[in-house]
Amino acid sequence: MTQTAPLAGLRVIESSILGPAAITTALVDLGAEVIKVETPAGDYIREMTWPIIQGTSLMHYHLNRGKKSITLNLKVEAAREIYRELVKGAEVVIEASKPGALAKYGLGYEDLRQINPKIVFCTVSGYGMTGPYKDMPSHGIAYDTWSGACTPAYDEEGFCYIPEHIGIGINAAPLYGGLAVLASVLRARATGQGCFMELAQSDAAAAFDWYRSESYMAYARPEDIVTGNKADGYARRPVATAGMREGVRYQIYESADGHILFMASEQAFWKNFCTGVGRMDLFEKWPGSKYADHARGNRELQAELRTLFKTKTSQQWLQFSAEANTPIAPVNTPQNIVDDPQFKARFKLLPHTAHGADMLEFPVHFIGEELPAPAIAPTAGEHTAQILRDVLGYDEQRCATAKATGALG
Repeated sequence: MTQTAPLAGLRVIESSILGPAAITTALVDLGAEVIKVETPAGDYIREMTWPIIQGTSLMHYHLNRGKKSITLNLKVEAAREIYRELVKGAEVVIEASKPGALAKYGLGYEDLRQINPKIVFCTVSGYGMTGPYKDMPSHGIAYDTWSGACTPAYDEEGFCYIPEHIGIGINAAPLYGGLAVLASVLRARATGQGCFMELAQSDAAAAFDWYRSESYMAYARPEDIVTGNKADGYARRPVATAGMREGVRYQIYESADGHILFMASEQAFWKNFCTGVGRMDLFEKWPGSKYADHARGNRELQAELRTLFKTKTSQQWLQFSAEANTPIAPVNTPQNIVDDPQFKARFKLLPHTAHGADMLEFPVHFIGEELPAPAIAPTAGEHTAQILRDVLGYDEQRCATAKATGALG
């Protein structure tokens, strides 16, 4: 069944450089029209990070896929007028750079709401518009070190380095920001009133990692008020996921050819496991509590399980998991996850032949329909003429005039 894409008809004007452009990537995947306004020199994201694929970065291919690019020299009034015309027919403006970058050209929220009262204006930056760090330049990893998501490591010579880690801030911000933008669009359509919002990637990183910071705050309260869970005798474990190290029935184990994650913290799952492997003696000796019992610190049981899990391959244990109804999961790496059968069943890759790089598609499945594949990320100004003609209705003479004024760079 073919349906209109969920966000078809939503037009977004985006002034972005580097990673904050991620806020609109999912909107494009869902069918929105995102017009990326670039300086005549273009967004240098195309040269940042690695890998570089045929002269262009993977980051650009991924974050700016499906977008249309127009180059405008906003130092020229004729270019600013084109920007205002674009905003008249849009519902969202994204300022994904330093807050106030558009306002200095007379294109801030207060300026744009005069020509489009329903405009939803979102500025995305590193540390936001307030606070002592607001004027500090930064890159994406800063929000992970700031939030505590990335901690220092040391090499064999004693030099400190940035360890491999999951980028949180740069990826969490688009989730919070995209949700807020769409909520605001719904309200603007209903009320006729837009809004001005701002989002810090650092804030998003902290919010995404709420369990650890909130656990520390909870443990700062008296121990007779904030305890561990019932299965641990209400004794406090190390904070949040740090407490997973002591787990036994909830732990990573070596298999015959890799690793698996065992998660039989509920008594029923633990009994199913022991029954399935023919080791009811383990259940009888250590039956555990009904819920959330990791058999914390039980080295004797851990040694038994270590030996047991080495007797089958990871795939054999996964098959056993389904048959015995006990939770066991694969332990993959970013390199081999593409070979996992569950990954292959769930993801349709966007191929490099059409998109410049091999990329993961939007992860939400619409039952009975497929989202349209986004176009390859644009070159700087690739759609300038098309946007002037098709979006703003310029004729050839007016396009030529805009070029002559220097508006297009």
